[in-house]
Amino acid sequence: MAYAIIKTGGKQYKVATGDVIEVEKLEAQPGAETSFADVLFYANGEEIKSDAAALKGATVSAEVIAQTKGDKVIAFKYRRRKGYHRTVGHRQKLTKVKITAINA
Repeated sequence: MAYAIIKTGGKQYKVATGDVIEVEKLEAQPGAETSFADVLFYANGEEIKSDAAALKGATVSAEVIAQTKGDKVIAFKYRRRKGYHRTVGHRQKLTKVKITAINA
Protein backbone atom coordinates (compact mmCIF):
# COMPACT_ATOMS: atom_id res chain seq x y z
CA MET A 1 0.00 0.00 0.00
CA ALA A 2 1.40 3.37 -1.03
CA TYR A 3 1.78 6.18 1.48
CA ALA A 4 3.47 9.55 1.65
CA ILE A 5 4.59 12.02 4.28
CA ILE A 6 3.51 15.58 3.53
CA LYS A 7 4.18 18.88 5.24
CA THR A 8 1.51 21.55 5.67
CA GLY A 9 0.91 24.17 8.32
CA GLY A 10 4.28 23.48 9.94
CA LYS A 11 3.34 19.86 10.69
CA GLN A 12 4.01 16.53 8.98
CA TYR A 13 1.31 13.96 8.19
CA LYS A 14 1.55 10.34 7.03
CA VAL A 15 -1.20 9.87 4.42
CA ALA A 16 -2.50 7.13 2.14
CA THR A 17 -5.25 7.19 -0.47
CA GLY A 18 -8.65 7.38 1.22
CA ASP A 19 -7.41 8.83 4.53
CA VAL A 20 -9.31 11.70 6.16
CA ILE A 21 -7.10 14.12 8.11
CA GLU A 22 -7.48 17.50 9.80
CA VAL A 23 -4.87 20.12 8.88
CA GLU A 24 -4.52 23.79 9.75
CA LYS A 25 -6.97 26.01 7.90
CA LEU A 26 -6.69 26.07 4.11
CA GLU A 27 -8.35 28.74 1.95
CA ALA A 28 -10.71 26.38 0.10
CA GLN A 29 -14.45 25.77 0.14
CA PRO A 30 -15.95 22.36 1.00
CA GLY A 31 -16.06 20.18 -2.11
CA ALA A 32 -13.06 21.88 -3.72
CA GLU A 33 -9.91 20.03 -4.80
CA THR A 34 -6.54 20.98 -3.30
CA SER A 35 -3.04 19.57 -3.57
CA PHE A 36 -0.01 19.42 -1.30
CA ALA A 37 3.27 19.95 -3.16
CA ASP A 38 5.58 19.57 -0.16
CA VAL A 39 6.05 15.78 -0.24
CA LEU A 40 8.90 14.63 2.03
CA PHE A 41 8.73 10.84 1.62
CA TYR A 42 7.00 8.28 -0.63
CA ALA A 43 6.82 4.51 -0.27
CA ASN A 44 5.03 1.88 -2.33
CA GLY A 45 6.06 -1.65 -1.36
CA GLU A 46 9.75 -1.95 -2.28
CA GLU A 47 9.88 1.46 -4.00
CA ILE A 48 11.03 4.19 -1.59
CA LYS A 49 11.74 7.82 -2.45
CA SER A 50 13.06 10.17 0.19
CA ASP A 51 15.46 12.64 -1.44
CA ALA A 52 14.38 15.99 -2.84
CA ALA A 53 15.55 15.23 -6.40
CA ALA A 54 13.42 12.07 -6.65
CA LEU A 55 10.36 13.80 -5.18
CA LYS A 56 10.55 16.93 -7.34
CA GLY A 57 7.10 17.48 -8.83
CA ALA A 58 5.42 14.95 -6.52
CA THR A 59 2.02 16.01 -5.20
CA VAL A 60 -0.76 14.67 -3.03
CA SER A 61 -4.30 15.49 -4.17
CA ALA A 62 -7.11 15.95 -1.67
CA GLU A 63 -10.75 16.97 -1.50
CA VAL A 64 -11.88 19.47 1.13
CA ILE A 65 -14.68 17.97 3.24
CA ALA A 66 -15.34 20.70 5.83
CA GLN A 67 -14.01 23.75 7.63
CA THR A 68 -14.13 23.12 11.40
CA LYS A 69 -12.71 24.30 14.72
CA GLY A 70 -10.60 22.22 17.09
CA ASP A 71 -11.10 21.69 20.80
CA LYS A 72 -10.78 24.69 23.09
CA VAL A 73 -7.34 25.13 24.65
CA ILE A 74 -7.21 27.05 27.93
CA ALA A 75 -4.11 29.05 28.91
CA PHE A 76 -4.11 30.09 32.58
CA LYS A 77 -1.46 32.46 33.89
CA TYR A 78 -0.98 32.78 37.66
CA ARG A 79 1.55 34.39 39.98
CA ARG A 80 1.34 33.23 43.57
CA ARG A 81 0.85 35.83 46.32
CA LYS A 82 0.51 38.66 43.77
CA GLY A 83 -3.23 38.56 43.04
CA TYR A 84 -2.51 38.03 39.34
CA HIS A 85 -4.38 35.51 37.20
CA ARG A 86 -5.47 35.57 33.56
CA THR A 87 -7.46 33.03 31.58
CA VAL A 88 -7.27 32.96 27.78
CA GLY A 89 -8.98 30.46 25.49
CA HIS A 90 -8.20 29.53 21.89
CA ARG A 91 -9.85 27.33 19.23
CA GLN A 92 -7.71 26.47 16.21
CA LYS A 93 -9.42 26.65 12.81
CA LEU A 94 -9.02 23.36 10.93
CA THR A 95 -9.77 21.95 7.49
CA LYS A 96 -10.86 18.32 7.12
CA VAL A 97 -9.54 16.81 3.86
CA LYS A 98 -9.82 13.40 2.21
CA ILE A 99 -6.76 12.18 0.32
CA THR A 100 -7.76 11.20 -3.22
CA ALA A 101 -4.43 10.44 -4.94
CA ILE A 102 -0.68 10.33 -4.42
CA ASN A 103 1.16 11.44 -7.57
CA ALA A 104 4.81 10.52 -7.22
